[in-house]
Amino acid sequence: MGFIELNVLNNAASNVALGIDLGTTNSLGARWKDGRPIVLHPEGGSGYVPSALHFGEQGGVIVGREARELALLDPAHTLFSIKRFMGRGLKDVESDARSVPCPLSETQNGVVQFEMRGRKFTPQELSALILMKVRDQACKALGGIEVTKVVITVPAYFDDSQRQATRDAARIAGLDVLRIVNEPTAASLAYGLDQRKQGKVAVYDLGGGTFDVSILSIEEGVFQVLSTNGDTHLGGDDFDRTLVEVAKKELAAVMRPSALEDRAFLQLLRLAAERCKIELSTDPEAYMHVSLPESGVQWRRKFTRHEFDALTAHLIERTLHSCRRALADAKLPPEQIDEVVLVGGSTRVPAVRARVEKLFGRKPHCELNPDEVVALGAAVQAHVLMGGTREVLLMDVTPLSLGIETMGGAVAKIIQRNSTIPCQATEGFTTYVDGQNGIDFHVVQGERELAADCRSLGRFKLKGIPALPAGMPRIAVRFHIDANGMLTVTAKEESTGTSARIEIQPMNGLSDGEVETMLNSAYRNAREDFDARRAADLRTEIGTMARATERGLSQAGPALDRETRRDVEEALAAAKKAAADTQLDAGALQKRRDELERATLPLAALLMDHVAKAALSGKRLDEV
Repeated sequence: MGFIELNVLNNAASNVALGIDLGTTNSLGARWKDGRPIVLHPEGGSGYVPSALHFGEQGGVIVGREARELALLDPAHTLFSIKRFMGRGLKDVESDARSVPCPLSETQNGVVQFEMRGRKFTPQELSALILMKVRDQACKALGGIEVTKVVITVPAYFDDSQRQATRDAARIAGLDVLRIVNEPTAASLAYGLDQRKQGKVAVYDLGGGTFDVSILSIEEGVFQVLSTNGDTHLGGDDFDRTLVEVAKKELAAVMRPSALEDRAFLQLLRLAAERCKIELSTDPEAYMHVSLPESGVQWRRKFTRHEFDALTAHLIERTLHSCRRALADAKLPPEQIDEVVLVGGSTRVPAVRARVEKLFGRKPHCELNPDEVVALGAAVQAHVLMGGTREVLLMDVTPLSLGIETMGGAVAKIIQRNSTIPCQATEGFTTYVDGQNGIDFHVVQGERELAADCRSLGRFKLKGIPALPAGMPRIAVRFHIDANGMLTVTAKEESTGTSARIEIQPMNGLSDGEVETMLNSAYRNAREDFDARRAADLRTEIGTMARATERGLSQAGPALDRETRRDVEEALAAAKKAAADTQLDAGALQKRRDELERATLPLAALLMDHVAKAALSGKRLDEV
């Protein structure tokens, strides 16, 4: 008898893909469930993963909420806003480098490196750690299902280098990127605007580190980006910086200039400014407070919302200038915009909302949490790509022109900005000198006429050209941008048919070898990273247990016998001391956590007894 082997995969993960918003300030994962996108978060926890990293003395890296908390204790070894450095070289990040609490260097390929605790990290590696934290938290929320397929969002104004850096980060994190989606398009999907028969939508996205605005046309579920504009160095961080500058000016009277520029001190100022800004979004006034006991500095300053609005008016105007340019490129006046969508935590600033409403002449959408809307939209697209029934076609645009440097340093633009992607274009080139058998191509992106004024994306060589007189060979160069906005170039010498297909390795990007090295490093350090994460989780758990124990002692402590109460108090003190000690490893923390649990068992029993007595008080037996 013959048998047919059935390969049945009973794996729930095969049908699940995550939408991930890899943000400057916070990152977030979402999925499609029961006909709608939802943010994923462990039971009783938050779905947000602060995009913060703390580097411990033992070499481990703590990511997320605990890293943010440790920034207050050890700002010199905590990093924020890594997204601003993705796909960038040192010259590109001079202004941001001043607020980084560690030295920066550059790899041979021009990739920025952070030097921390004797090790060097690229933005791609650090972003990979954030992505892994988001994935792990999402998997925990899904009951332990391992998910690797993801849709990741990026600002619409991200260039090729920045998009490639995002893909490299995902690859290092062990994720399979189904698609890179522009954040404004994702936000429109989250609001279900694809369900409109037709309309024009403006998406105003002001995040922690980047700003972009996109004008979209929607018709029968087809999204077409008509234009996009923005600034990859404008966001909530810059709003914080206005308060930091005020603080520095006032503290100059009591602090040395070198102390004012200390990177760790600037980190403390930035965190204090961010808290003040957030409070001013809901309150008419707020205080910014800086305490340096070792220097005897205690500075407290009240800011009013009116004062903050005046300090940041020029930043808001910069965003509106981008909006006007995007409208001009789309050939639309503001009154022809049907919907305005606000995205990004910085759109909570009341002055931002008011100025956007005034420009477009209509109240913007802000019903959904602006910090979650992009991740929710990414989850919609992930659902579609995994075979979901919702019919959506995304037609994004390339934000800047792409071209080749020609003789004399000029630029031949091959794909114009705001071209709908996926797209391709071909242009002919030839040799400059007799007998030339190769051509060096320099690919650039930007709107300036000289290559030196544009952004360099990469260089490649085409060899094997016939040794003919100058001007005789005919080389067709084809630029192709896929649906993810990734660029490839194909060159073909037409007389002989000699051709080469070149995938552009962006400047400030990682080579395949470097990515592989980082992957191997991630595998080698998996145990160390796991222990660091376990220690972070244990510190959080001990904190929760400690608070519950303190409440329990205040409620039922007097009913405990003296010896038992002493045991609880000693275990509580030891556990809190352990949680505050950043040098302790997971094993030591687990020991203190278990000791606290054992010591509090009599207290827990007593509390349960009190609860039961209160519930049964005054009731007859037949009512129980």
